[in-house]
Amino acid sequence: MTETHFWTLVTRDKPEQSSAELELRLRETLQTLDDEALKAFDKMLGQQLRRSYLWSIWGAAYIVTGCDSDYGFAEFRCFLLSLGQQWYDKIIANPDCLAELEQWPLVDDYAYPFVEDYDLIAGKIYEDRTGHELPFVPSGLNSPVGKKFSTKPKVMRQTYPLLSARFPF
Repeated sequence: MTETHFWTLVTRDKPEQSSAELELRLRETLQTLDDEALKAFDKMLGQQLRRSYLWSIWGAAYIVTGCDSDYGFAEFRCFLLSLGQQWYDKIIANPDCLAELEQWPLVDDYAYPFVEDYDLIAGKIYEDRTGHELPFVPSGLNSPVGKKFSTKPKVMRQTYPLLSARFPF
């Protein structure tokens, strides 16, 4: 599993792709991989998710969606992965740049930047095949890295000016 192959697998085909469509496509593709490739994919997925386990990213998720749970934050980071390597790296460097994203997946006309269970698909396939679980690799430490974001509107607008303008609270 090369890094290029990994990003090909997780990157969405079109901006409006739903969470369900992404999951189905990834599941179908991963089922064609052998067990060693599944392990390698899962390891890379965990490594990438750990890179984005940052308070600064969570602050961006909070502005866009009000994200306030570890579970929701994991689904948000899976959405970020689905944007592809260039966007992912750019967002990790500057979470406010998410405001530049032209098209968001929508649910009930609201931005819905979550991909449910994306991080569990490889493990489920592996377990179904072998009867064994993949080694558990946490997608983050006990707490996100960096300084916890403030939910005070004034501070949020200063920290995330572009996102605050696009998603007023």
